Amino acid sequence: MATTRTATTQWKGALLDGSGTVSLDSSGVGTYEVSWPSRSEAANGKTSPEELIAAAHSSCFSMALAHGLAGAGTPPESLQTSADVTFQPGEGITGIVITVKGQVPGLTAEQFQSAAADAKANCPVSKALSGTTITLKAELL
Repeated sequence: MATTRTATTQWKGALLDGSGTVSLDSSGVGTYEVSWPSRSEAANGKTSPEELIAAAHSSCFSMALAHGLAGAGTPPESLQTSADVTFQPGEGITGIVITVKGQVPGLTAEQFQSAAADAKANCPVSKALSGTTITLKAELL
C-alpha cells in the first residue's frame, strides 16, 4: 500500500527579507520557522530545507540498513546515523555525507561496510536524491 506524507510551507515576503513556517502535516508533530538567513548562514533556532532533507535521509538510511542487516541474520542492536547536507548559495546542495555507527553482534567491519554501502545505494531517499522526476502543480491565487 502506497503512502503519501504532506508538509506545507507558508512564506511571506521576498527571499532575502521574508520568512515562513513549514508544518509537518501528516504527523502533526510540529511547525518550524524558516528563513533565508537560517538557510544560508547560522540556523539561529530555525530550520532549512537542507536540515529537513538530512532528517529524511538519515532516518531512511537507518531503516534500510536495519532491514538489510536483519535480513542477513544479524539485526543491529543500535545504529546512530547522521546526514550532513551542504548548501552553497548560488549553487544549491553540493553534497551529502552520511555517517553511521552501529552495534551489530556477529558482524565484521567489512560486512558492516558492505551492508552500509547497500543501504546508501538502495534507501528510497538516496534514490530520490540521485535523480527523480519532479512534478509541479502551481496555482495563482
